[in-house]
Amino acid sequence: MAVTLKDVALRAGVSASAVSRSFTEGASVSAKTRRKVEKAAQELGYRPNVLASSLTTRRTKLIGLVSNNFHNPVFLQVFDLFTQSLQAKGLRPLLVNLSGEVDPAKSLDMLLQYSVDGVIVASSTLPPDFAESFRHAKIPVVHSFGRCSATPTVHTVGIDNRYAGELAAELLLSKGYEHIGFLGGPENASSTQDRLFGFQRVLAEHPSVKLSVNFAEDYSYDAGRKAMQSILLKDRANAYFCGDDVLTIGALSAAQTAGLKVPEEIGFIGFNNMEMAGWANINLTTIHQPVQQIISSSVELLVDCLEDPDRIPETRMFPCRVVERGTLLLKAA
Repeated sequence: MAVTLKDVALRAGVSASAVSRSFTEGASVSAKTRRKVEKAAQELGYRPNVLASSLTTRRTKLIGLVSNNFHNPVFLQVFDLFTQSLQAKGLRPLLVNLSGEVDPAKSLDMLLQYSVDGVIVASSTLPPDFAESFRHAKIPVVHSFGRCSATPTVHTVGIDNRYAGELAAELLLSKGYEHIGFLGGPENASSTQDRLFGFQRVLAEHPSVKLSVNFAEDYSYDAGRKAMQSILLKDRANAYFCGDDVLTIGALSAAQTAGLKVPEEIGFIGFNNMEMAGWANINLTTIHQPVQQIISSSVELLVDCLEDPDRIPETRMFPCRVVERGTLLLKAA
């Protein structure tokens, strides 16, 4: 039979409540009593039941980790880093897959059933009001990779996507390309809109450069390949800024299948700097997004919110940078 809290109390010669306090972070218990309890627990092989203790503390330590980008390989890294960071803080991630779901009410209802202590929305495509729904329900929430604002309604951690678009445009102009293309993810995603805004703002200063704008169904390899196959039937550009690395790799594949040489006949710059982008057979020029910093800061901010649920929403923004590899010419012909 499983060893119970009462068994430990009998072995240690203390009350059951003393055992409970010994395993409750921040609870008042003397050092002598704690040592006796820990010794008895070790001898009996006892492990505290965290679910049972949550009934006493009213804290489950469960954190809803919400995303809708499970098909994108970069989120394997994102989830790995989030789960490690949360567990290092003594918190337990509850992974929620919202692919195809955009109704915040359904997600809120599900997470309330699990009595989560807080929520991290890890997505650049979900609308801002998605994260806001959790805040209105008095659940501490942080929107990671969300749209950064000077007047945030929820805690937001990410980058300046407009600036990322500007970086891409400036790089392509420096290569001398005269017909430049934009291949974004979903057209209604704030990340797509902001990257396009910055991209267009720079190119507007160069009216002699032709700009083509296209969108993919989502941030995925298949969507990038499908979109580029359609683009190649029309007046294609000399080089493309794609809104995501895996989207870019799909577009790159379509171009190569069509017999185009990269970068001699068509160039590409992606976004994220995922591990795959650096593989020798891909060697993708891209914009680095500081994923590790965004995740660490998001977890840190959420922990602060758990201690102070009324904390005023803030924005934490990190810089991005160009990583040059082999999918753009040194100088366009």
